Amino acid sequence: MTAAGCASTQKHEGTGEYVDDSVITIKVKAAILEDPALSSAEINVETFKGVVQLSGFVNSSARFTKAIEVARSVKGVKSVKNDMRLK
Repeated sequence: MTAAGCASTQKHEGTGEYVDDSVITIKVKAAILEDPALSSAEINVETFKGVVQLSGFVNSSARFTKAIEVARSVKGVKSVKNDMRLK
């Protein structure tokens, strides 16, 4: 019996990485909701191997920058990819 199904590849996460990424996603979403400037923004969060991708819409460039800063501040985030748009 092999554990190949749980092994990580460049495009697929192993089981442990998936759990870690889920926790990072939850923490980033919580941090965004806790920030008064971002709580009403329409920001989606996805994480793959510690890389967080932000997408959705914000009302100003200040919120745009703030969302990236908030995501980067979460423990476990390796980098942030930005796919947000200004309304």
